[in-house]
Amino acid sequence: MGTVWTEEMLDSNAGPVPVRIYRGDTLVKAPPLVLHLHGGAFLGGSPACGQLIATLLAEAGAVVVAADYSNAAKEPFPAALKFTYELLGALCKGRGELASKKSPLFVAGEEAGGNLAAGLALKARDVHLGGLQGQILLSPMLDPSTATGSFRKAEAGMGNCQWADGWNHYLGFASTACHPYAAPSYCMRLSGVAPALVVTAEDDPMRDESVNYARRLREAGVMVHEHILAGKTGWPGAYSRCAAPRPDWGGAVRGFFTEFFQETGALLH
Repeated sequence: MGTVWTEEMLDSNAGPVPVRIYRGDTLVKAPPLVLHLHGGAFLGGSPACGQLIATLLAEAGAVVVAADYSNAAKEPFPAALKFTYELLGALCKGRGELASKKSPLFVAGEEAGGNLAAGLALKARDVHLGGLQGQILLSPMLDPSTATGSFRKAEAGMGNCQWADGWNHYLGFASTACHPYAAPSYCMRLSGVAPALVVTAEDDPMRDESVNYARRLREAGVMVHEHILAGKTGWPGAYSRCAAPRPDWGGAVRGFFTEFFQETGALLH
């Protein structure tokens, strides 16, 4: 499979934004259009760190727009969410130029990007943004407590924890800690959000919060595809090593993407 990416400028209400656009060598007439948000624990990261996941999404049949929200992440919530919501709106309006006027819209993210993707799905429901077909969450940061069993098992919350530091930086003030867009695991109303693909791993510190969120979405009547990769994956850090050889789980994750696009009808046009 051949996937190429180009650097382009995306016009949005936030101004011109540099993005990477990934396209595979085989696309359906109206391919899914995906806003992809990289990880980085709200403290860093870049589209280059998200190259592997963006490429797998493109190989699954999508046109992927990968954006860098790191500048917005230097400010507390809701700066990054507002910035990425403007990008999502730009994709919604400009889908004809980026893919097809009939392309279904998705948002995807890993780790901190997964937090933003989940928050965007909630906001899109609440403000009635049309056309969001699905949310793709890979080991998303959803629970600022960093005290789940999987966190304790990975000893990820011990000492200089990048995720605890990232949460403290992102939330800024205690009053925002329970805002559902900032910490989706605390959201009490999940019905009506876009269908979700939730992917985590046995050794992922965010495993428990991912599984819990998938369960609560399902109980709220949301269509959910959930997958837990077995064995030692090194998630979430493993998918940000863009220069490394493709990992063994790459083919499985690409398959999850393809299946999700098919189940939501995104590859049927």
